[in-house]
Amino acid sequence: MRTNDNILDLLREKGAEAARKMQRGLILQPGAIGDCILTLPLAAFMKESLRLGGIDILGHTEYMGILPGRTCVDGIRSIDAMDLHRLFVKTHKFELKDRDPLINVFADYAWIATFLGEPNSHFEKNLIYTANCSHSAEVIMLSMKPPKDFSGHINDFYIQQFADQCSSPLESCTTKRDNNLIKATKADKKNGKEQLKETGIHPDKKLVVIQPGSGGKRKCWHIENFLAVTEKLISENFEVVFLLGPAEQERFDNATIKNIISVATCLTDLSLLQVLELLSCTDVFIGNDSGIAHLAAGLGVRTFTIFGPTNPDVYKPIGPDVTVFIAAKTTFTKKPSSRTQQKLLKALTT
Repeated sequence: MRTNDNILDLLREKGAEAARKMQRGLILQPGAIGDCILTLPLAAFMKESLRLGGIDILGHTEYMGILPGRTCVDGIRSIDAMDLHRLFVKTHKFELKDRDPLINVFADYAWIATFLGEPNSHFEKNLIYTANCSHSAEVIMLSMKPPKDFSGHINDFYIQQFADQCSSPLESCTTKRDNNLIKATKADKKNGKEQLKETGIHPDKKLVVIQPGSGGKRKCWHIENFLAVTEKLISENFEVVFLLGPAEQERFDNATIKNIISVATCLTDLSLLQVLELLSCTDVFIGNDSGIAHLAAGLGVRTFTIFGPTNPDVYKPIGPDVTVFIAAKTTFTKKPSSRTQQKLLKALTT
């Protein structure tokens, strides 16, 4: 039989746990889709290790709208709808009014991790002051880029930074590479199948989606490589679809786009949600070090990525079936590489 003291201790423990689960965390992530996906392991680490009731990301909504309901992220907030630029002013000039909207931005969060701003800066001091105006909150500044001598994965760097700076004793952990970071819904798969039907894709053929772009031109494998791989795959009865976003349509000249269309089905101007829906029905994804490659890998699609100037040990996409190929940096964007093409085709068809 429990004593009264034991019962009181148990009630205190349960009360503390309930209070902990009511706390929320926030990550300020101003990057694009790839950066947002690479932040997911950190979000999961914060949520689990601190036993938070929820975690939100504040950033550009066009990149984050797909996350709630499919990932560990519970909510998103638009960085463009807030006056965060005020936090960059010199501390002695920073002012907050009564019921200041900036206070309300951070009022719901006990833990705030930010990739925006620099350590020991006016931004950090102003953010700490603002976050603590309504309640006690901990602010942790994170660097987006690891030091040059860093050899681990970027996710581990993010988690280690957070664990090192956190006031609560936390044990850093290594990100599991074989987990799906993103889970497509039934509606996603249904809509993806409808997209393919409307496009005229044969349902019985193995579908390969190729996205030949990236956020930086220097990370884009020469387009002739993708076209050569496509012709070989089609000859072996694969269905191939090219995804071209606004960046690729601007980067490629008309002749190149016509060449792509002549070789395979080409989809343009899809929203990020439509891309996710399409990938949820895809057998294989091929692309550069890009945000869409991280999306495909995170969904569990069999993913092949070609790296040139960036380090795959640091930036490799996370997923249960990811294969990386490293091509020569000097010729990566300048001319085709039949050797890397053959390696890719061999891995894909075996």
